[in-house]
Amino acid sequence: MSLKDQYEFDSLVNEAERLVFEEMEKQLAAIEHKGMCTCQDCILDIAALALNNVKPMYRVSLLGSLYTAGVVNTPYIEEIQKAVRIAIQKVKANPSHG
Repeated sequence: MSLKDQYEFDSLVNEAERLVFEEMEKQLAAIEHKGMCTCQDCILDIAALALNNVKPMYRVSLLGSLYTAGVVNTPYIEEIQKAVRIAIQKVKANPSHG
């Protein structure tokens, strides 16, 4: 029997994903990114590139989510912002569907 069959893994969450997605929304809404392709492939490429360049932040409890809520205005958020900015630039310059 596999671990996934024995244990509930739904509470194991990488908060970096949420933070990257929120930052992507902010940056893609900015005037400088008008004209950026927002097809499924490009958006997923941006997310994957950004997430591969930030430290994961996993949590398994409510207490963990409270801890991660406190990362606003920290170097970690700056890391997220930079990773998203770079990912957008790379995908905009080299969309995988084009």
